[in-house]
Amino acid sequence: MTETRANPGLDLHLEPAGPGLRRGLTEALRDAVRTGRLAPGTRLPSSRVLAADLGIARNTVADAYADLVAEGWLTARQGSGTRVADRPVTTPPAAPAPPGRAPARPAYDLRPGTPDLASFPRAEWLRAARRALHAAPHEALGYGDPRGHAALRAALAGYVSRARGVHADPARVLVCNGFAHALDLLGTVLRARGVHTVAVESYGLHIHRDLLAAAGLRTVPLPLDDQGTDPRAVPEDAGAVLLTPAHQFPLGMPLRPDRRAAVVAWARRTGGLVLEDDYDGEFRYDRQPVGALQGLDPDRVIHLGTASKALAPGLRLAWAVLPPPLVEEVLAAKNHLATCSVLEQLTLAEFLTSGAYDRHVRASRLRYRRRRDALVAALAARAPGVRATGIAAGLHAVLLLPPGTEQSVVQAATWQHLALHGLSLFRHPQAVTDPVDAVVVGYGTPPDHAWAGALDALCRVLP
Repeated sequence: MTETRANPGLDLHLEPAGPGLRRGLTEALRDAVRTGRLAPGTRLPSSRVLAADLGIARNTVADAYADLVAEGWLTARQGSGTRVADRPVTTPPAAPAPPGRAPARPAYDLRPGTPDLASFPRAEWLRAARRALHAAPHEALGYGDPRGHAALRAALAGYVSRARGVHADPARVLVCNGFAHALDLLGTVLRARGVHTVAVESYGLHIHRDLLAAAGLRTVPLPLDDQGTDPRAVPEDAGAVLLTPAHQFPLGMPLRPDRRAAVVAWARRTGGLVLEDDYDGEFRYDRQPVGALQGLDPDRVIHLGTASKALAPGLRLAWAVLPPPLVEEVLAAKNHLATCSVLEQLTLAEFLTSGAYDRHVRASRLRYRRRRDALVAALAARAPGVRATGIAAGLHAVLLLPPGTEQSVVQAATWQHLALHGLSLFRHPQAVTDPVDAVVVGYGTPPDHAWAGALDALCRVLP
């Protein structure tokens, strides 16, 4: 490979191939123009400069340029140099969809787990970023504390204490590059502690189970009944439990008080740890807020939160409130490296302390409640045989279907260009609970202007 300097500000990468330098250079240039790698109007280096950079004769480059000018790929004018001609760019054809499947790009996306990205508070975030950057000392731009910037850890400790009932000390707050990063670190720590088995919920995200498996841990599903996950049946060999106690994902019910007490009692009795995924715990509609499980025992429960649902997953900002003995172990697993942009950390700290985060969450709560209410009304009018559950909180609903219809509904949604997940996608492979036919509808993802169309497409595929 040869890296050449075409002219100031332009590097031209060419790989002449084939018999003869002139032919190889001509084909490489033609291919770069044909595929759009050299855009129309791009000025090419002079024949003298390109020849010197490639280590070939100037006449070879001049002849290649002349061939391509004659073919119409390039233009050459006195005083303007040699440029790529204006012509349509041919791009490789997209791979055809597999037989029996509709095109991959949906018109509407009702998959759970993503908020309305169109409602991201851009103006407020930009103002917070400007204030944070203006106030930040020069030292803030250094490598920093591997736990995260002190300003963000203090702001997060204040927020989760106030809004979620967490016992948080900034010294025990760890800023992570997303929830998956936090879970990956904890999986490494658990394995280093000699833990082999983690109890998880019968329904949950497979990516979380995969992360634990990658750390060398076996996941065992907990029983599930009509009142939700039953953590009283934690296996004897389990060293940790992963739960979504505020709003079980995806079924939607909170963990009952007696079961919250039972899992904490198990952790105290066995020395195990509880990993609390505070999944969309800030969004509740028809019930009082459910406090964090960590408040019952800060020494045995690890509280995990993220800005992905309240703001946007692309920020890659999450946090863990760790029991005191675990801080150094997690930092060792993190290799004492800071992994999140300090500018994003400072901006989130400012966003939290200024009250902008609370205002945005309240506004989002109203927006999502209206969408949920519209979903329930549409079901009552157009699909009365389908019941929505788990709708008192969160950004999704589970729609219970007649037995044996889940896969046909998901397939019909595909042909309606509607992205929709069946409940079975979230089921643990070893779950012993009888499977239920249902679809999981994320009502956070579509922007406001697309919500009515998404609802219409959904109702068309429901039985």
